[in-house]
Amino acid sequence: MSTSTAQHTVRWYGEGYPSADPAGIHQALGQLEQPCYIVSGPRGIGAVAGGTAVAGGDGPVVLAVAPALSPQRLGSAEFRAAHGVRYAYMAGAMAGGIASVELVIALARQGFLASFGAAGLLPDVIAKALTRFREEIPGLSYAVNLIHSPSEQRLEHDAVQLFLDHGVQCVEASAYLDITPHLVRYRLAGLRTDPSGQVIAENRIIAKISRGETAERFMRPAPTALVESLLADGLITAEQARLAHLVPLADDITAEADSGGHTDRRPLPALLPVVLRIRDTIQREYRYARPIGVGAAGGLGTPVAVAGAFAMGAAYVVTGSVNQSCVESGTSRAAREVLAQADITDCVMAPAADMFEMGVELQVLRRGSMFPMRAGQLYRLYQTYDGIEALPEAERRRLETQIFQCPLDDVWQECVEYFSRRDPDQLSRAADNPRRRMALVFRWYLGMSSRWAVTGQTERGADFQIWCGPAMGSFNSWVAGSYLNTPGNRTVADVAHQLMRGAAYHTRTAQLRTAGLTLPSTAEYVPVPLDTAGLTGVAS
Repeated sequence: MSTSTAQHTVRWYGEGYPSADPAGIHQALGQLEQPCYIVSGPRGIGAVAGGTAVAGGDGPVVLAVAPALSPQRLGSAEFRAAHGVRYAYMAGAMAGGIASVELVIALARQGFLASFGAAGLLPDVIAKALTRFREEIPGLSYAVNLIHSPSEQRLEHDAVQLFLDHGVQCVEASAYLDITPHLVRYRLAGLRTDPSGQVIAENRIIAKISRGETAERFMRPAPTALVESLLADGLITAEQARLAHLVPLADDITAEADSGGHTDRRPLPALLPVVLRIRDTIQREYRYARPIGVGAAGGLGTPVAVAGAFAMGAAYVVTGSVNQSCVESGTSRAAREVLAQADITDCVMAPAADMFEMGVELQVLRRGSMFPMRAGQLYRLYQTYDGIEALPEAERRRLETQIFQCPLDDVWQECVEYFSRRDPDQLSRAADNPRRRMALVFRWYLGMSSRWAVTGQTERGADFQIWCGPAMGSFNSWVAGSYLNTPGNRTVADVAHQLMRGAAYHTRTAQLRTAGLTLPSTAEYVPVPLDTAGLTGVAS
């Protein structure tokens, strides 16, 4: 080598010495807050964290470098600033309070955004949760789920009124087939201008979608007809109506791929680029002050999956199924234990209770449960017969003994008592409509099956309805053999930290592979207990 070439060779200088063994390379890559250098020296090719690279000298030759990358830098800085969080990570809502108050509080205290699973809960239960958020995490960010209820619009109306009364500043809108006046009212009720004339949207919406056409509706301003109707009804001010066309309906759009619950099971690599392209087109048209953020959800159960979502351009990531198996989730211990055993092939589609008549399905866990098969049978009967009275006697006896385990007349009386409190209009619509009454009776089973799973009613274990996507099986495979294999060790904040730190780790290994390096097969991020104050691994 000539002297001039040696002077321009980049070499590493620092404390310690590069490690060439797989364990040492893994340790160097895992020190995320320091750059990781891959060097060649007298002991061969190795890795070292920290130090500096300098042209010339006699230190080890630098072959590649992965810059420092803390998990807080992943994703969109705009998302973190807009929502007042430290991480571009969100725990999505799981209905019926499965995304519990405790789950939301635990994540908020660690700098993550979480959405309370308000869907399916009575207003007084939601109000108690909102009071706890105000008292226990004042000043910290959280979201509350608002689910589209086409067959129970009163619930959506009452939920929005409750959110406005309690000053809820962020809503996760899910399962929307179209834009509703209730959703528009929430958004516009928070519009104002600051002293400089800039439009401020105090009520933020994160819309979870799985279709491009639905995403576009949320990315555009609220429909003019709905704005004018709300103004005429006195539900928004003239100023808010004037500002409506200056902001999109949603601040952020979550591209929901193959997730638990309501899902179209779209592959994320196919769905996310489409939604990003639609966002860019609409941004060129409207030139919003803050471009809409596009996040990714569905199938995100490992650090590699999370890193891949960020690599595809996601502003933030959303997890769901994996949080359901954590100790803070609002489901039962029995359900959490079943979830912790799930494989990626253990999920199946089944009729949804909230959109039963429309034939809408959601993704559930079939492992250990007959719910998917039984729910499918009920929907086929609904399609075939005009009412309970039209069922063949043998079919009715089978339903009463095997599925409902009580007389159907008793089930109807429970429906009457329930909807008298929750939504009397449902009973009015069913009064002279036998098929509608049959739908409400069948929906009783679909609703109770999820309730039995939440409460851990083990005598109905064969009927547990557990919303779950393949991310759960992927997560279980990743943590096998680690402390997170035990359900009792899974906490939502720890899982979030592990996924984000692992995503940063794998982002750095991807950079090194792009530089042409081949890393040992052991160079994979594995979960080790974290000191959440310093976020460093500790010995297990």
